[in-house]
Amino acid sequence: MAGSRRRQWRAALTGVLAGSLALLGGGCGVVSTEDDRRAAEELAEKHFPGQLRAVGARTLFPGSGGSEVSFAVTDDRDAVVRLRVDADAGTCDREDCAGVLAEAKERARVQAEDFRTLKGAFDACGYEVVALGPTGTPPYVVAEFTNATVARKLREIGDRVQRWVTASGADSPLGKAKATDVNVVSPPVADRRDRGGDSWPTVMRLTRSDLLGSLTEHASFSAGYEIGAGRVDTAGRARIVRPFRERQKFGDTVRHAMQEHLRAACPRVVVSDYQGIWRLEPGRVDRQTGYVLFCPEPQARGRCVNADDAALVTTDGHGNPVGKIRLVHDVREGTGMLRLPPYQGLSSHCGRRPKGGRATHGACDRKAPERSRGGAELLGHFGNAASVRAVVAGRAEV
Repeated sequence: MAGSRRRQWRAALTGVLAGSLALLGGGCGVVSTEDDRRAAEELAEKHFPGQLRAVGARTLFPGSGGSEVSFAVTDDRDAVVRLRVDADAGTCDREDCAGVLAEAKERARVQAEDFRTLKGAFDACGYEVVALGPTGTPPYVVAEFTNATVARKLREIGDRVQRWVTASGADSPLGKAKATDVNVVSPPVADRRDRGGDSWPTVMRLTRSDLLGSLTEHASFSAGYEIGAGRVDTAGRARIVRPFRERQKFGDTVRHAMQEHLRAACPRVVVSDYQGIWRLEPGRVDRQTGYVLFCPEPQARGRCVNADDAALVTTDGHGNPVGKIRLVHDVREGTGMLRLPPYQGLSSHCGRRPKGGRATHGACDRKAPERSRGGAELLGHFGNAASVRAVVAGRAEV
């Protein structure tokens, strides 16, 4: 009897689904991407006859409505006009289509000119721009970073950034910026990239998500340069950008190693899942430094969520700590924003400022003198448990 009822229920459900699909297929208010593309082409021909040529269309994320249609500009092979159109609603980005298209066309010309300025700055010294971030920055260039070449290559790329900033002008967004990044991929990764169609507008070809995906499937580098009053610090700083699984594996290795290391002084220590920025040590691609957050005692549910303590750690390329470690305390404003000091210039005296007149390291039985916020402690070489116990207890001589 129960089996019969189940069969009846399944049959009824199948009938409902079939009816729904029939309604969808019957065109009851459902407009396809092809319909959106035709509407966009008609709009372009009406307002800019002979100036725009549709080269692609994609459905926008379900629920947002409509499609994004891409146009080449007939007199500018670099420019791509992107128009979000919903033919069913008769709008573009929920606004009047004529005005949105005019703005998109003007924006495309500006982006194309910005690209040519960027390309001219980097191509002059052999740094090929192989991709651009979704908004046109950061650029992706090709270079091989090794211990022997990284410092020189960073400075050469920094010189290109200076040319880029100067050519962009003081009133440009780049000229007013305080810093900018350049992504660096190795020649083998660049050679295997998805180049796209040669007939596509250059900016469209270089900002495609599948191209960026093919480059970020492998570890690469991000070079950062500070800018002040139009002048670039061309020495730069670099970090490794890892694919998700590699990044997780690296983080797990660091956390597990630090958990064991700190446990010598704090038996109940919990290391946070937080993964900040790990910067390469100068002149090295196999050494990187970053912060690991920890709680001397477990917080809610045995986790470490609002850590107020951090260890500044240098690791090898796999995440195994090497060399010396610094402890930094009072790194969070209450339960809010982190205030991690810069990697360089940390003070080396010991102790920690108590908060609210209570002990700040319960499980570590720490009694510390008054000290400034964000101070640091030098732990000695990794694996030296005696150094850890002395520092965390506030007794180390540095």
